[in-house]
Amino acid sequence: MSLFAALRLPKEILFGKGLSKTTGAVTARHGSRALICTDARFASTPAFAGIVDVLKASGLHTFIHDRVAPDVPYDSVGLCAEEARSFSPDVVVGIGGGSCIDMAKCASLMLTHGGVLRDYYGEFKVPGPILPVIAVPTTAGTGSEATPVAVISDASRVLKVGISSPYLIPAAAICDPDLTMTCPPSLTAIAGADALTHAIEAFTAARRGIDPELAQKHVFIGKSALSDHFALLAIRLLGRSLVRAFSDGTDEDARADVMMGALAAGCAFGTAGTAAAHAVQYPVGALTHTPHGLGVATMLPYVMTYNRPAAQAEMAEIADALGLEVAGCSTQESADVAIREVTRLFALIDIPPTLAKLGLPEEKLDWTAEQAIGVERLIKNNPRPLDLASMKRLVRAAYDGDTSAF
Repeated sequence: MSLFAALRLPKEILFGKGLSKTTGAVTARHGSRALICTDARFASTPAFAGIVDVLKASGLHTFIHDRVAPDVPYDSVGLCAEEARSFSPDVVVGIGGGSCIDMAKCASLMLTHGGVLRDYYGEFKVPGPILPVIAVPTTAGTGSEATPVAVISDASRVLKVGISSPYLIPAAAICDPDLTMTCPPSLTAIAGADALTHAIEAFTAARRGIDPELAQKHVFIGKSALSDHFALLAIRLLGRSLVRAFSDGTDEDARADVMMGALAAGCAFGTAGTAAAHAVQYPVGALTHTPHGLGVATMLPYVMTYNRPAAQAEMAEIADALGLEVAGCSTQESADVAIREVTRLFALIDIPPTLAKLGLPEEKLDWTAEQAIGVERLIKNNPRPLDLASMKRLVRAAYDGDTSAF
């Protein structure tokens, strides 16, 4: 028997219109003193005030940290934890985009285990459970509400760094598509493209075998029967609705599809992991200071083209999940159709088609490749092996817009 699967998820996932009204009841099952992590923009909205009201109506005492910055700067985590320490929270609520949820994870970690954040960089460095985290996403992209990862910007390092541990998985994820209705088109595009990249990289990730110790030694363990289920669901929903949500933010059905797609993609890649598109984005993002979702989406068609020889069958399934007509096509032809469709969808939502358009300096191409190949936890997931020479070809192709380089 060769069937293998693994999945790590929140204890409770709630999805649906208006479900942010349950935040109080859900949180109250985990504690009575809630640290709330959000950003200044969302803190000023009626939606946030409404969530705070339901928390208080459920008997919770609240402490609000409303200064979460994009990409979670290293020093900001310590400040949040120290501010909240005298309040003695026993539950942390992250409300906002991925940075707000990542801040909630990190603040909970620091409040529980102390030390300095750098102690926990990497995989399996968190020594035990943390204060329960309740994740309430207001964007549809990162999937942080379902994943074991928090990403930090550390000024002492060129690239962003990650803390990866099953202990970081939120206790509950409350996903209310109504909270995404005010997302502007650009944020809808960036977040949704990130989610589609998560799903495709998770579905095409290397299959790492059936070593019984695999999931005990690695947080990201490659594709499996269970992660595939969530990845295909995400691809189907995002393929049919991301452009609609971008074009008409008032389309409730499209907003629900995109948020469910982002959640499902998080459920998939939180165990399967991502691969080369994300590895390249680490240095690209550091150099261009462009949003994460833009970078990974710019890379995805080139990564898919590079990986096609090793993942043709999966890409043919992606074509089917995207609703494309591939009857009578060979597996290779279907894979090509899938790559063209991803390229087309991203063009419709204004994703830059090349690294040059993203602003990457040409003289930094080799440095970018060198940094990307060093992101081992992602490179090992790539279905087609990468060495420095092939990574340089991949980065150059994505800079030039040349998909014939492979």
